[in-house]
Amino acid sequence: MNNKEKRLVDAVRAACLKAAREGYESAGISGLCHVGAVEASLDAIRMLDLEAVMRTAESASGKKT
Repeated sequence: MNNKEKRLVDAVRAACLKAAREGYESAGISGLCHVGAVEASLDAIRMLDLEAVMRTAESASGKKT
């Protein structure tokens, strides 16, 4: 895996983790049980705009090189 691919993979991973955390937290605040909050966190990952994540990663990699 080259550096550009690694940055992209890292950016997608970070975006998924952030979406999961935020989805779980929001669901908990809304009163969902643990199982519901986990489902909400998975839905948050499913709804990620991966094209935007890729554009951001590519933009960041352009600034570093």
